Amino acid sequence: MKGVMIFGKEEKLSPRYVGPYKILKRVGNVAYELELPAELAVVHPVFHISLLKKCVGDTTLIVPLENVIVKDSLTYEEAPVEILDRQVPNLRNKEVASVKVLWRSQSVEGTTWEAKEAMMDKYPHLFPSDSISA
Repeated sequence: MKGVMIFGKEEKLSPRYVGPYKILKRVGNVAYELELPAELAVVHPVFHISLLKKCVGDTTLIVPLENVIVKDSLTYEEAPVEILDRQVPNLRNKEVASVKVLWRSQSVEGTTWEAKEAMMDKYPHLFPSDSISA
């Protein structure tokens, strides 16, 4: 639809669900209108049922909107909190150093392995001992 902004994912670590939000009414057979907060006023409030998830009280699956700074383009930038582990796997003829990163709005299960060089360039504050020896 032209002129309608939707809540889309831009980054690989985008939250899967935000909320919970109250259902105001059923629109047709497979869509629901939600009561969204003022910060999401630009998002269309009607969602297909496949995009919704029942809130059963497992708070680890819900990312509070207060922890995520949403930009006008409906994206946000994830920031790393700390390095949990390091490894240097052999890939054919070369070694690639990787670090396991804990991200700000993710739980421990949401950690990712990232290239050490890329993380050192973008987030040097996470490598205080490596920057001295490098």
